[in-house]
Amino acid sequence: MKRFIQLGALILVLCLAMPAFSMGLEEAKSQLDTAKQQGLVGETPTGYLEVVKADGNARGIVDAINKARRTEYARIAEKHDIPVTQVETVAGQKALEKTPAGQYILVDGEWVRK
Repeated sequence: MKRFIQLGALILVLCLAMPAFSMGLEEAKSQLDTAKQQGLVGETPTGYLEVVKADGNARGIVDAINKARRTEYARIAEKHDIPVTQVETVAGQKALEKTPAGQYILVDGEWVRK
């Protein structure tokens, strides 16, 4: 039961924290939105982005956003005394759920358009 409560609290923290860490990356976020709409970048269940189709600055965008995510996941994990992998998994699930129709997500090792 205690683990269930911790997981619920983690989900709440992630929902509140995601916009905060990305605010300093407004330009990268704007480029990310464009890259996602163009099918160049997709969300994965690991909580990180990956390049779907290497074109333009897709790799640079993915690297910048993933670096910020990695830092934030580590901060959340330390704050709640849980493994980073647990934070990554919850964040990945949320990202897949929130991905709009028409954008790519990684499902069972295959890129699919949601």
